[in-house]
Amino acid sequence: MMALFQPNASEFQTLKSTPKTIVITGGSSGIGLATAQLLSSLNPNHNLVLIDLQQPPSTFNHNPARLLVHTCNITSWADQRAGFEKAYARFGRIDCVFVNAGIAEHGEQFFNDELDIDGKLKEPDRRVLNIDMDAASDTTKLAIHYLKKNRQEGGQIVLTASLAGYLASAGAPLYSAAKHDQSTDHLITVTPILIGNNRRMNGAPAEVYAAEMAKIGVPINKSESIALAVCWLFNGGKSANGAGIFVQADRFVDLERGLAKTREQWMTKEMLDLFRGGRGAPLFARIEEGTKSKI
Repeated sequence: MMALFQPNASEFQTLKSTPKTIVITGGSSGIGLATAQLLSSLNPNHNLVLIDLQQPPSTFNHNPARLLVHTCNITSWADQRAGFEKAYARFGRIDCVFVNAGIAEHGEQFFNDELDIDGKLKEPDRRVLNIDMDAASDTTKLAIHYLKKNRQEGGQIVLTASLAGYLASAGAPLYSAAKHDQSTDHLITVTPILIGNNRRMNGAPAEVYAAEMAKIGVPINKSESIALAVCWLFNGGKSANGAGIFVQADRFVDLERGLAKTREQWMTKEMLDLFRGGRGAPLFARIEEGTKSKI
């Protein structure tokens, strides 16, 4: 049985006492910025690396000596790699990576036909997959590369996903596909992503759309709630491995551990036993410091 819990930032002793170098993609707005602000308030000696298309707002105050902002198009491997290289060169290590940059479904291209200049069906816009899946995968690859340099200490990687990562999102097939590739969950959160392709809003702030949705019963999260979940995961270190925090209406539950505990119910005991019986197969065997590791 899954139980709700409430993270308390005042209890994040590791993040409060131990300065870390933390990379955040999409760190200049929304969830990424809220996470950077929380980390800065927990410990002003954290080295924060924000990788984004834009600079953070002037209201974001963090020690300039401990802040690196790398502006780039995250879909460029070379540009994103350069951000990690700069971070490592300046701070000497990377401890945590928040894979957060993303966009919402672009229009309704799967359901509305659009023609090219030759009158033929136009190629689909691939930005959602390029950013939410490909670029996120690149960030994760870079994170693993640099965390391995810490040897036994390792580090933490947290990814922003969505309820669409567990349940299909009506009208957003590409977004749902991309989010099935990730973890650390939220539902609808007040960020610029809400209005990025929302023609109904006519340029209104994300908060206006969120209020509209709340009136009809849609659970809304504050960006600060997602930041709290991210920092809870970072603070937990190895004890947080495999956790998938589902945040809805600013309430928290560890969805992944709940799913793991109930496997026999939704897989059946026979299927679960078969699954566990295949775990020892050396499908992805690799040699690391003379020891064979099996996944």
